[in-house]
Amino acid sequence: MDRPPIPAALPPAHGGDAADAAKHGKKRGSYNCGRCGLPKKGHNCTVKTLASTADATPDSSLSVVSVPSAAAPSLRKPSSNLRRALSFDDLDERLPVVDRSEPDEEVDSDVFDETDPDLDLDADACGLPARLLWEVMRRLPPPGLLSAAKVCKGWRDTAKRMWRAAEELKIRVPANVPVGFVASMLQKCPGIVRLSLRMESDFDSTMLACIAFSCPNLECMEILTFDTATIRINGDELGRFVADKKSLKSLKMEGCSNLGGFVLCSSSLSTLWLSDLHSLSKMVFNCPQLREVSLEFSCQENDSTDLKTMIEGLGRSCLRLQNIHIASIWLSHSAVLALTAAQLRGLRMLSLVLGSEITDASVAAIASSYPNLELLDLSGSGISDSGISMICNVFPDTLTRLLLALCPNVTSSGIQFATFQLPHLEIMDCGMTICDPNMQNPTADENNCKLQKTSAANVHFTNQKLIIKHSRLKKLSLWGCTGLDALYLNCPRLIDLNLNSCSNLHPGRLLLQCPNLENVHASGCQDMLIGAIQSQVHDASADMENHSPSKRLPDGSKRIRVPHLLSEESPEPEKKRRRIERQLCNVLLD
Repeated sequence: MDRPPIPAALPPAHGGDAADAAKHGKKRGSYNCGRCGLPKKGHNCTVKTLASTADATPDSSLSVVSVPSAAAPSLRKPSSNLRRALSFDDLDERLPVVDRSEPDEEVDSDVFDETDPDLDLDADACGLPARLLWEVMRRLPPPGLLSAAKVCKGWRDTAKRMWRAAEELKIRVPANVPVGFVASMLQKCPGIVRLSLRMESDFDSTMLACIAFSCPNLECMEILTFDTATIRINGDELGRFVADKKSLKSLKMEGCSNLGGFVLCSSSLSTLWLSDLHSLSKMVFNCPQLREVSLEFSCQENDSTDLKTMIEGLGRSCLRLQNIHIASIWLSHSAVLALTAAQLRGLRMLSLVLGSEITDASVAAIASSYPNLELLDLSGSGISDSGISMICNVFPDTLTRLLLALCPNVTSSGIQFATFQLPHLEIMDCGMTICDPNMQNPTADENNCKLQKTSAANVHFTNQKLIIKHSRLKKLSLWGCTGLDALYLNCPRLIDLNLNSCSNLHPGRLLLQCPNLENVHASGCQDMLIGAIQSQVHDASADMENHSPSKRLPDGSKRIRVPHLLSEESPEPEKKRRRIERQLCNVLLD
């Protein structure tokens, strides 16, 4: 039997010089196997090191994200439903200092020398199989993954492989952080498909170029701004970014007040959200695959954007639009006519918010052009009960969500008529519609430019009564209805009720027959009203908790409830009883 080769002499483990080596004599290799500890003579070790098994690709059923391989084809495999996002939302302020440090040293070779004693010690100390190590690391948050990369060489390689396999990345960028922080994260994740940035500092063209260079396969990008952060890019830079990203499908950006105008050309873009727009000189959409667009303009009087021309161009070039959301105080009847002339046959959701010049005539134009709407949001408009009647006549079989908040000309009669004529309605928002003009609503936000106008224009009287009986309604919002005096609800599927700032609602004129109610928002209400709400929802919960079986008396006169211990019949199965158990309703006062 051949004798295994004796490993060559190794340098001192602690970095001694030549004099120390001559003093201690020549170092010889160990006669025992560094992996299993058995004598090397006549021994064939079957224990594999971490380095030799680390190259094995984990099974697709175990990994959250697909691992790219050098021998694999260029086509990306379908994503797994178990994919997790690398979120940096829970990091403290000290993490950017760690992320801005120099990147880890690159490994020249993936194959390690089995005779290296340091590697053998690492394998003995943490010799986990590659798949088990992958399962452990993929459950670590990003800070833990960065720390695990410092344990040993094998762990560092696995961590790098984990970063390269990530397809979704969420980063919080604190204030006064340079572009290198985002660049270091993007370099770790070259296969990013979805990117979300929470910007607490300004987003400029340099960071946009960094994203364009580091994420060649980007499909979804979301930029959220907080505090005083703004997006300091112009429309030309945004247009070049969208045109260069051939696979970009979704783009969502806040704080776009500096665009000035843009031309978007993309054959793949399907979702576009832009907010805080202001005084756009031009808006050109050459996106044939666009299906959802959301454009929110700033509430400034000097906004010079031509909404009619914008909507006409949107209708000509984006014929597959299904969802449209436009929020601007300059929305008018002419803009609605431009939208109806586009004849978007696939339109299902239409939201025109804060347009006080949108009237009942606008509702008639919408109803005649788009009879298959599932969602209609006309919050802040000037429609009246006549407009609601037209909505009910045209959309009785399709409309499931109706939002009419901040509509001063809508009364309780119109709301009752809508709930009676729309049997498929699931969500309804009537906030700040039934208002007392002599009261200032405490929920008014200084950033909402429409509340003061609608409160001043509302001339309805107080002491209005609202009766709603609906079999499918799930969410009802009556926030800020200070003119509401009595409320009677019979909605068996209702789970969320918003009564914030309903200060004139009488406790004795409140009746809630909603057995599945989970949340009631009662901030800003009277203490007696809050007590009445709590007593009614708690009484309903107590009635649902009595699940004792029923049994007839010997004479067959009537059925009575008996405890399980006194009943000869077996109690209901645990699974069956669990179905009728329900969560207690929460009365939220914040």
